Amino acid sequence: MNSAQDKPLVVAGKTYSSRLIIGSGKYKDFDQNLHALETSGAEMITVAIRRVNLGQHQDKPSLLDIISPAHFTILPNTAGCYSAKEAIRTCRMARELLDGHTLVKLEVLGDDKTLYPNVTETLVAAETLVREDFKVMVYTSDDPLIAMRLEEIGCVAVMPLGAPIGSGLGIRNPYNIRMILENANVPVIVDAGVGTASDASIAMELGCDGVLMNTAIAEADNPVLMASAMKKAVESGREAWLAGRMPKRLYASASSPVDGRFF
Repeated sequence: MNSAQDKPLVVAGKTYSSRLIIGSGKYKDFDQNLHALETSGAEMITVAIRRVNLGQHQDKPSLLDIISPAHFTILPNTAGCYSAKEAIRTCRMARELLDGHTLVKLEVLGDDKTLYPNVTETLVAAETLVREDFKVMVYTSDDPLIAMRLEEIGCVAVMPLGAPIGSGLGIRNPYNIRMILENANVPVIVDAGVGTASDASIAMELGCDGVLMNTAIAEADNPVLMASAMKKAVESGREAWLAGRMPKRLYASASSPVDGRFF
């Protein structure tokens, strides 16, 4: 339910002023990634442990040399994992690399073509990680029942896809996301499918707590300018949700009421 008085985004006990989370893949280099991150206003950046160096390869440049954990929340993710076993191992590695850091984004994929979540393996991984005291933000399908189950397991945020990862198709099933929102007691963050600023606004106008995106910014002709656009889109979409939109009507309704007219 919307309210004129907004509440901050709180994930695993930490408060964030920005509701935008961006990724670290597909950029030209770490410097471009940092510039986009700073321009977006995001305070959290998700990092694929299997693809981005956080120190596991000491002979190569590390993202942490450019994007400091002292200034941004590093959100390690399990992108590229296709089983619960792989995802759990990757999260454990992230905890070691980041000195006991326990906030992770769980992502267990079903296949290479759709990159849809393997829900069965995701549930198994979530149960194990929560038992091991990880704070799990979980990528999932837009199934309201699965979202409820992941919250029951103890995930700190539920992240339904808007559309397939990297597709840029936008929010394809807003009705399911609305059902997830109706039942959720943890943040609901749209993850995957955003292509442009209007997609981010739609997600926020539904009442989502935030939006995570990577390709929409990184593959733009001007990633830094797109990061700026996404910042504004998330903020305006949130304000529109708080304001409460007018009802949709089948027929016209005059902007100037006829009641009380002078002639």
